[in-house]
Amino acid sequence: MFSAAGAIPILSGFGYLFSMTTLRHVDLEQLKRAYEEDGYAVARGLFSPEEVEEIKSTFEEIHRHEFSKAHDDGIRDANDPLFHYPRIVHPHRFNAVARRQMLHPGVRSCLGVLFGEEPVATQTMYYFKPPGARGQAMHQDNLYLLVDPGTCLGAWTAIDRVDRENGCMMVVPGSHRGNILCQESADTSVSFSGFVTRIPKGMKAVEVLMEPGDTLFFSGSLIHGSGPNRTKDRFRRSFIGHYAAGSLEKISKFYLPLVKMDGSDYAVEAQAGGGACGQEWLGAVH
Repeated sequence: MFSAAGAIPILSGFGYLFSMTTLRHVDLEQLKRAYEEDGYAVARGLFSPEEVEEIKSTFEEIHRHEFSKAHDDGIRDANDPLFHYPRIVHPHRFNAVARRQMLHPGVRSCLGVLFGEEPVATQTMYYFKPPGARGQAMHQDNLYLLVDPGTCLGAWTAIDRVDRENGCMMVVPGSHRGNILCQESADTSVSFSGFVTRIPKGMKAVEVLMEPGDTLFFSGSLIHGSGPNRTKDRFRRSFIGHYAAGSLEKISKFYLPLVKMDGSDYAVEAQAGGGACGQEWLGAVH
């Protein structure tokens, strides 16, 4: 049992039952209703200004002094802003601040309500998204993570103010009720990733405007992405964690070991392949 900022979980059966109360001005009952209806929900001000600044300064140091640990997305053009500011994948595996913030008590409380049980952490990422950077084509996270049973859940925290101009997140409400879809080739003039999930007919993407410290929670089946950063002087930095319900049995090998919310590593069976992209598909680094 633990208590964090007003959310009091009660251990029962397989997992945790969380009281529907407020958490740093976040109404957990409303958060759960929005998530179930639309596939996403925003917890405003979940991270304090001090926590946002700590994350920002930590990754500035990683960029400055541990550049070799950045993820290789195959960008070789020195004129591309992402060549100079590549994303950081799995920083919790080598940085104590990233690991601690991955296990943020507010995130844990929200996830407990959304999953209905104790979560486990599967991944962290940090995007700098400097001025002029391309966005990321529409996609579904569980195509990559292959969490089974169920799906993964993203927690996307804004480090800067996020709007259309600097490439805010875009989500397709209700798409979480559909199947995981294999992808098609994307327009790499506007997306750094080369694959895209097509939006089903009758649905459309909406922008999610956020302030520093806001956290967007979204289903691993939700279609989402972002546009380019069209500003000349504004970054769109974000810290992202992916999680699964603690009762998961399999996940793509690229996300092992998992991390329990007490900070300890553990493993489940690696997904043998299959799903939307066929039996040879083993998932991938997201």
